[in-house]
Amino acid sequence: MMAPAAAETYAERLEHTLPLVRDRVEHAIRSTGREGSSVRLVAVTKGHPVEAIDAALAAGLRDLGENRVDELEEKVRVRGREAARWHMIGHVQGRKARRAAELAHLIHSLDSESLAERLSRIGVDDRAAVHVLAQVNTSGEATKGGFTADRAVESVHRLAEMPGLAVDGLMTMAPLVEDESVLRAAFAGLREVHERLRRVTDRVGPELSMGMTNDLEIAIQEGSTMIRIGTALFGARGYA
Repeated sequence: MMAPAAAETYAERLEHTLPLVRDRVEHAIRSTGREGSSVRLVAVTKGHPVEAIDAALAAGLRDLGENRVDELEEKVRVRGREAARWHMIGHVQGRKARRAAELAHLIHSLDSESLAERLSRIGVDDRAAVHVLAQVNTSGEATKGGFTADRAVESVHRLAEMPGLAVDGLMTMAPLVEDESVLRAAFAGLREVHERLRRVTDRVGPELSMGMTNDLEIAIQEGSTMIRIGTALFGARGYA
């Protein structure tokens, strides 16, 4: 996708990109026979300035995703926590767990038991459950974090029993490839783990966070309830 002209504002860009993304989502949903409201669009504003957030909110987008705790903190400070439903979609270091829990309405990237234990203690101390998605590495790539697919049911079941945590569902990231069979296998793998979990516990919620700009249709066809879209909405990161 070509970068927008330098003079184009975020608001102007969203006037034509948001309808295109929504059309893609609706077409994918229709192909599955699901309800039109069954997929939440998380607008990923990471790497973009506050102007992108303002444009997203003005366009009716309320779910905003950030990849770094520091950047999330700055944007929440400027616009307020209640301005949007903030999603932490990147890796959370243990030392930043409290800040992530306080800032984000939903942490997509719970990728280890040690982080779960930290967030559990925070939830207990604050008497407010920390809402999370357990990240599962369904591609098997060494560069990606998360619980391995073969141990995910056992691991996530343990997390779901921790006090102070609300496991709303699961998240995965597919490989950056064009091979549809590879992408479909990664997404189907998460759905299968989720189905197995839901048979053994009622403490894991229904959310499946999977799908980005390049693969959202396949993710939706495989059961995604939440897609994370940045480039297709805002263009290459860092433009103003």
